[in-house]
Amino acid sequence: MIPREILKQVRRIEITTRGLVNEVFSGEYHSVFKGRGMSFAEVREYRYGDDIRGIDWNVTARTGSPHVKVYEEERELTVMLVADASASAGFGTRGRKKSELAAELCGVVAFSAIKNNDKVGLILFSDRIERFVPPRKGRRHGLRVLRELLFHQAEGRGTDIAGALEYLARVAKRRSVAFLVSDFMADGYARALGVAARRHDLVAVRVGDVREREIPPVGLMDLEDPETGRRLLVRTSSRAFRDRFREVERDERRRQDELFRRSGVDAIDVTTGEPYERSLRRFFEERARRAR
Repeated sequence: MIPREILKQVRRIEITTRGLVNEVFSGEYHSVFKGRGMSFAEVREYRYGDDIRGIDWNVTARTGSPHVKVYEEERELTVMLVADASASAGFGTRGRKKSELAAELCGVVAFSAIKNNDKVGLILFSDRIERFVPPRKGRRHGLRVLRELLFHQAEGRGTDIAGALEYLARVAKRRSVAFLVSDFMADGYARALGVAARRHDLVAVRVGDVREREIPPVGLMDLEDPETGRRLLVRTSSRAFRDRFREVERDERRRQDELFRRSGVDAIDVTTGEPYERSLRRFFEERARRAR
């Protein structure tokens, strides 16, 4: 039996994301994510302007008049959400945790896919594979994915992005659209990222919080790494410390940006306390420009 408060939160996010899907993202999703290719639809009589390379010579010979083959896009896609459930996803200082922001954004993607009759699957990972939900269609399945994103209690605390991408390769045999949703506080995933990007249309969604980029001058602060438990007492009133903190974070983001670029991976940046709709829209607009 699912507790009532859980159902209420799932319902709230479904309503929020459904509004965004209907008003903003459904058409853009359809335009930037293509199907598996073209499949044969029918043979019809040749019309002025048809490409003569499409003439079906067998039917033309049999009927005595030119006929052409007509193809249509195989629209159905599989969308895989590969979502970070490690301990650092539970951090947040702007009204919600990074994991809650990630769940809502994944909801927009999932319901956009479902509205386009695509399948949606989920891989939740920490330093291990936490949960796999095989791809399926339909609203009820979308709600199940959302429940898992919101309320799965992870067993692991660390982050193994390489392991998650290798698992994706095992369970997604055909080319998929894969959203890798994480704060990317991990190392050693460069090779796995490149391999996954060659096999799938891979999109990195980097989820952050403003306090991971900048620490305010509030005196002594006890910091703890949620994944390792390591603690550190720092003097935030020191300008040198704050400047160094910002510099290290900027360098890491630049390293990640370069890795995404080299691997051919599009990236979306979202931050707790800021509207994620703008970032999603910029992503769709950029993809649409490249498609044109």
